Amino acid sequence: MLSVRRPLIRLGVAVSLLAGAPACVDGVAGDIEAARVLAEQGADAQALLGEAYYSGNRVAQDYREAVRWSRLAAEQGHAVGQALLGEAYFFGNGVAQDAGEGVRWSRLAAGQGGAIAQAHLGHAYYFGRGVARDYGEAVRWLRLSAEQGSFLGQALLGAAYYFGNGVAQDYAESVRWSRLAAEQGDARAQGLLGAAYFFGRGVVLDYISAHMWLNLAASAGDEIARTLRDQVAARMTREQIVEARARGR
Repeated sequence: MLSVRRPLIRLGVAVSLLAGAPACVDGVAGDIEAARVLAEQGADAQALLGEAYYSGNRVAQDYREAVRWSRLAAEQGHAVGQALLGEAYFFGNGVAQDAGEGVRWSRLAAGQGGAIAQAHLGHAYYFGRGVARDYGEAVRWLRLSAEQGSFLGQALLGAAYYFGNGVAQDYAESVRWSRLAAEQGDARAQGLLGAAYFFGRGVVLDYISAHMWLNLAASAGDEIARTLRDQVAARMTREQIVEARARGR
C-alpha cells in the first residue's frame, strides 16, 4: 500500500521529558526499562514506547511489542497509539493484516487531527481497502493530511488531481502537491512530477526536469518511472542528461 518513512523518536529524550527530568538532546538519557516502568503509568508513555518498538529506535524492532503498547494507548483514546495501531493493521506489522481494523483505528486518530492517520484513511478510501471506494471521501482526508505537510497525503492528492479522481482534473494542482511530496523524497510523487514535465501537463515541457525526477523515482525502484526516464533520455542530448543527473544529486 504505502512505503512509509516514519520519523525516529529519541527515546531517551522522550522518557526524560515524561519523567520531568532534563532531556539529553544527544539521546544519552533514559533506557528501555525506565520507559517500560513509565509506560505502565499512562497513555503518553505507552504510545511513545509503541513508537520506539515500531521504528526500532534505541531498542530492537519488535512489531508485536509495538502493537501491545500502542493498543494500550489507543484504547485510552490516544491519537498516536490509534494511528500506529491503524498502520500496523494496514501492513500486517505485529498483527494479522486487516484493512477494516486499519480503517477503524485510523479513523479515530484522523478525527483527532493526526496527519499520518488521515493519509492512511484517505488511501483506504482511494483504493477501497477496508471500506468502499469513495474518491470524494479520499480527497477530503488526503487534503487534511496534505495541508499539515504529510508527504503521504500530498503524494496521493497530487495523483487525484492528475487523474481527476474525486476532484476536477487540474494538472497545475497536481504539480503543486506532487512537488511538495517529491521534495520530501516520495518516489511516487517524483515519478508523477517527472511525467508532468515529460508531457507538459501543469508545467512547461522540460526534459531535463523530467529526467531528474523520473531518475530519482526509478532509483527507488519505480519501474514505470524507469521506462519513462528512458523514453525521455532518447530525446535528450548527452549534455542534457548529464545536467539532469547533476541536478538530482
